Amino acid sequence: MTTPASSANAPWLIVGLGNPGPEYAMNRHNVGFMAVDLLADRIGGRFKRASKAQAQVVEGRIGPPGPESRRVVLVKPMSYMNLSGGPVNALRDFYKVPVANIVAIHDELDIDYGTLRLKLGGGDNGHNGLKSMTKAMGADYHRVRFGIGRPPGRMQVADFVLKDFSAAERKELDYFVDRAADSVECLLAEGLERAQSAYNS
Repeated sequence: MTTPASSANAPWLIVGLGNPGPEYAMNRHNVGFMAVDLLADRIGGRFKRASKAQAQVVEGRIGPPGPESRRVVLVKPMSYMNLSGGPVNALRDFYKVPVANIVAIHDELDIDYGTLRLKLGGGDNGHNGLKSMTKAMGADYHRVRFGIGRPPGRMQVADFVLKDFSAAERKELDYFVDRAADSVECLLAEGLERAQSAYNS
C-alpha cells in the first residue's frame, strides 16, 4: 500500500468534487467543494484559476512546519461533475503527482449522513465524478466518502444530490465538513490505516 512517506517528494492533489456556480453551492453533491474550501481557509490560501486545466487551485502545505508537512494542491474542477477526470488528470500531469497521491472528497449515497469512509481504490458506485476520474487515470486514488444517505420516498437520485442539504442537516453540516477536512490532514500526516482507524465510523 502506498503511504505518504513513500511519495514524500511529490505533492498531493486534494480534489473536492462538485459543480461550479452559486446555484449548486449548497447541494449535497458539492460537499467535496465545501471540504476543500475549508482546507484552503486553514492554510490561508485563496482559490485561483489554474493555467493548465479547467479548475481552481490553491497551492500550499498541510501539517506542522518543517519536513513533516506535505505539499498540496487543492483542486475544484470547474468542468461539472461528470467531466471531472479531465481537469484532474491534466493537473496530475502538470504537477507530476502519482495517482496514489490523489484524494477525492465526494458525496456517498450508501452511507448515512455525516458518516465518513476513507479508502484507496475501488469502484465508483455510480458516482459520475469518480467514474470520470477513474476513466482518466485508473482507480488507484484515495477517496474520502462523505455520507449523504439515500433519497426519501420515490425521489430520484439525481434530484436528491442536486438539492441543498435540509435545514436539519445544515445544523450539523459544518461539524461534518470540518471532520472531513481533519481526515484528509490525518491521511497525509499518518497514512491511510491510521486515518481509517480515527475517522471511519
